[in-house]
Amino acid sequence: MKVNESTLDRGIRIVVGLFLLVLGFGGFVTGTAGTVLKVLGFVPLLTGLIGFCPLYSLFKLNTNRK
Repeated sequence: MKVNESTLDRGIRIVVGLFLLVLGFGGFVTGTAGTVLKVLGFVPLLTGLIGFCPLYSLFKLNTNRK
């Protein structure tokens, strides 16, 4: 897997992922919406940490200029 995310893109994804996880696990949002936030929070967090986004690859996008 080739890195296809820029540093800024990765940082934003990590912050958004952590924010969604805090909302879900912190009890700020409960019920079904809280569960959805817990699940959805892992996606941007994981893609931000590894630097590869499968959707970017599918649509031939690359924010990494290297």
